[in-house]
Amino acid sequence: MKKIIIAIDGYSSCGKSTTAKAVAAELQYSYVDSGAMYRAVTLYFLDNYISLDNPAQVKKSLEDISISFKFNSFNQKNEVYLNNLNVEDQIRKMAISDKVSEVSTLADVRHAMVALLKRMGKAKGIVMDGRDIGTTVFPEAELKIFMKAELMTRAQRRQKELVEMGQIINLEDILQNLQKRDHLDTTRKESPLVRATEAYILDNTHMTIQEQIDYVMQLAISKKVYSANKGYFMGMNFL
Repeated sequence: MKKIIIAIDGYSSCGKSTTAKAVAAELQYSYVDSGAMYRAVTLYFLDNYISLDNPAQVKKSLEDISISFKFNSFNQKNEVYLNNLNVEDQIRKMAISDKVSEVSTLADVRHAMVALLKRMGKAKGIVMDGRDIGTTVFPEAELKIFMKAELMTRAQRRQKELVEMGQIINLEDILQNLQKRDHLDTTRKESPLVRATEAYILDNTHMTIQEQIDYVMQLAISKKVYSANKGYFMGMNFL
């Protein structure tokens, strides 16, 4: 079967990475979490006191950043390396979440990351999730998914994820963080979060993870088009 590019875009904490990882594993495709790359850049900027208001400093610092993914056979996960150091745990902290959307608005950062992501997908056979994968990184992707979920559902999922990582964060703080990120992601000048015209809308507010995976897998295998104009996918009778 011919390999394709699957682009999964959507709002923060709506399950993009979880679904993308599982689909990649099912298809035996490579998986790339573009959001993790922006988080790694954010970590570097915070650790090195890079001013986001200083374009020259931002541009120069990007020359010193190397980001890669390495498979951890112990936990069976791809982990993010920043300048050859494993930063998987550090980039998932709330301090990074508070700044990542702001960093992502910077033109030089987006240009550098988009160029890197494009190189990663040249051979196809890849599932990539983010904010602008189907619109900017891979507008030619054969399958595009736009994921969303109600704000409270996303906040509760994010809180659960943080608790599992040993971080206790108030739900109200998470709600405010998500609202801030949504605003920055959808209004930024460089590659804002928007649904590609041909993207399938997947509202997973009331769906299980397995239902989400099954939905994307069916689309990937059948290549049948579910018209986004007919509304959001809300059940399993979609083919």
